[in-house]
Amino acid sequence: MGNIFELTTRPDPEIFFSRGDVNDPRLGEVVGTNFEDYDAADIVILGCPQDEGVRRNHGREGAALAPDAIRRQFYKLTTYNVKKQIFDIGNVKLGPTLEETHDNQTAIVAQLLKDGKRVIVLGGGNDISYPDGCAMAEVFGAKNWIGVNIDAQLDVRIAEQRNSGTPYRQLLDGKLLEPTLFYEVGYQTHFASPIYYDYIRSLGVNRISLEQLRSRAEADLELKEMIRQKFIGHSSSLSTFFGFDMDAVRSADSPGTSAPSPLGLRAGEFIQLVKYAASLANTKIIEFSEVNPKYDNDDRTTKLVAIAMHRFCTGIV
Repeated sequence: MGNIFELTTRPDPEIFFSRGDVNDPRLGEVVGTNFEDYDAADIVILGCPQDEGVRRNHGREGAALAPDAIRRQFYKLTTYNVKKQIFDIGNVKLGPTLEETHDNQTAIVAQLLKDGKRVIVLGGGNDISYPDGCAMAEVFGAKNWIGVNIDAQLDVRIAEQRNSGTPYRQLLDGKLLEPTLFYEVGYQTHFASPIYYDYIRSLGVNRISLEQLRSRAEADLELKEMIRQKFIGHSSSLSTFFGFDMDAVRSADSPGTSAPSPLGLRAGEFIQLVKYAASLANTKIIEFSEVNPKYDNDDRTTKLVAIAMHRFCTGIV
């Protein structure tokens, strides 16, 4: 346990909100931050405050500010229906390179998983999916975890340097994630390169476009059925990972992102997918990336992620 605390910086005490009202407790008053709170925790929050991967991918910088901006909104929320113990371990210590930061993150997340924790990771750019995926493969085995990328983009780019558009390419090419256990969800065809689409199709990656999500009565029905079949076919021992890139949500509901779009998931559809992730007993990691507070409007994006975190914490079994 000592090593993960050496690889992280403590959360800023000022973000832990309190109304000072015993009749209206807030999460900022109950979430643990002291070392002795760790063992009892069911859920651990980890931030990765960097946007080097976004910069390398020619996106607009600012996601480095997201972890604490999200926390400020999360810790204002009430404790209603929160029955699990939550611990905030703080932020990944950044290395001199993105690659070294990813190494630190992999080591931290792997230890959290080995300790039996559910992990909420706050980016940062979507490159965080690579170290989180590495940790899943290390702890559970490359053939024993389901990866779900909920994003307007496919994130399987070829590039000289890893970046926010390469994480799933790295996991797939590195044999750290089985293609048939990987889901691309909510992608928008006008953002999908035909070459990269052919790449995931040829591998047998499961694909659910934004249009397909919209074709069902509820946003999560298609994904539910496909994953249910995987559990039936492989056994319920499969662990699951959900990566939510907030670019997947339409800019009317999520304006503060790295690459906003007028089209995308509605806020309610996004929350529905988060609740589905919480309902799966074997969901080990849920991450939120590409939030950019520099371009947020009335904190709408950080508030939406905070509410999603609340729904996850109240919904896990």
